[in-house]
Amino acid sequence: MLGRLCKKLWLVLEMIKFEHSVFALPFAMTGALLAARERNFLLPRPGWTIFWIIVAMVAARSAAMTFNRIADAELDALNPRTRNRHLPSGLLSKRFAWGFLIVCAAIFLLAARALNPLCFRLAPVALAVVLLYSYTKRFTSLSHLVLGFALGISPAAAWIAVTGSLDLRILWLTAAVMLWVAGFDIIYACQDYEFDRQHGLFSIPSRLGIGRALWIARAFHLVMVGCLLVLVAKFHLGGPSLLGLGVVAALLAWEHSLVRADDLSRVDAAFFTANGLLSVLFSLFWAVDILFGSRGWG
Repeated sequence: MLGRLCKKLWLVLEMIKFEHSVFALPFAMTGALLAARERNFLLPRPGWTIFWIIVAMVAARSAAMTFNRIADAELDALNPRTRNRHLPSGLLSKRFAWGFLIVCAAIFLLAARALNPLCFRLAPVALAVVLLYSYTKRFTSLSHLVLGFALGISPAAAWIAVTGSLDLRILWLTAAVMLWVAGFDIIYACQDYEFDRQHGLFSIPSRLGIGRALWIARAFHLVMVGCLLVLVAKFHLGGPSLLGLGVVAALLAWEHSLVRADDLSRVDAAFFTANGLLSVLFSLFWAVDILFGSRGWG
């Protein structure tokens, strides 16, 4: 019995690509560090705060990805690219997936309650955003931005977790993450251009074509860099943050060099490798600046 349960848990972690929690988590940690810096790092229980932020982030993403797989199971079964996923192929049952989702949602609410009252009050709203994204592709081509917003609220949520309130300056980081995610989601959606058009699903590639969609993704990422520049100024950050921003720009340029309208063979490298490196390296450079840098940029 225990062995079967462990096998199913392993399969569901494979299904939701658990390792890709790294995409948004570093940005949440950056938000938490900026909030701690505003309080001169004088926090009553910093270790527990970071622990519960990580638990909340991982639980929310796991719930959202599981819900996405449940909601899209029938479509995934029709799509040659996705028909071997765990639910359409029968490796996992919807019943088990629903159970896992409920547990993840409960853990998320528990983590929010452990952080502070405002986090707990906002938790159902955040959960609704990350879950209901899965249906947006059925009625709007802006679904990429909705997904971006679902991940983009993580640094603002981390700020609230640390301070118990919201500072509007952190919304520049929310905007940056939203545009970053929306941009690379557009690139990823180019793979399903024909399928989405045939089945009436909405995406920027299916509406405007792959070539124009890739230009929109580039524009989103260019504006993302601008948002991060504003964030540097708003928080008076210094050299390490600017260097990290240069690394972000270079990785985005590399990501876009990997895909063309007539060649999507390297989408996986653009989607997974480039963006995983981007989030981790960004957070490292900014953490150095926040923890050890001066407050005198500009």
